[in-house]
Amino acid sequence: PPCGMAFTGGPGATTGKVAPEGGCPDRFFMSRNWVMDGNTLTIGDAESEALATLTFAGGKFEGKSAGGTPIQMSRPAVLSPGQ
Repeated sequence: PPCGMAFTGGPGATTGKVAPEGGCPDRFFMSRNWVMDGNTLTIGDAESEALATLTFAGGKFEGKSAGGTPIQMSRPAVLSPGQ
C-alpha cells in the first residue's frame, strides 16, 4: 500500500531524517534516516540499520526492503492553484 514519508535535507544533501506519515508497509514505520550514495538511496531505522535500498532511474526510486518487499518511491504530482 502507498504511504507518505517526509524527508529532510537541503539541496545537495546526502543525508537526512525521515518521518513516516503512517500506513507504511513492512518495517517502514521505523524509518528515521536516509543516506544517498551516487544513485543509491538507503533508508534506515534509529540504529541506522538498512530498511531498504533503492536506485534512482526513470524519475523514481526502485528497490527492495531488507525483508525483500519490492519498493517504489516517487514524489506526488504538484498541482498549480486552481487545478
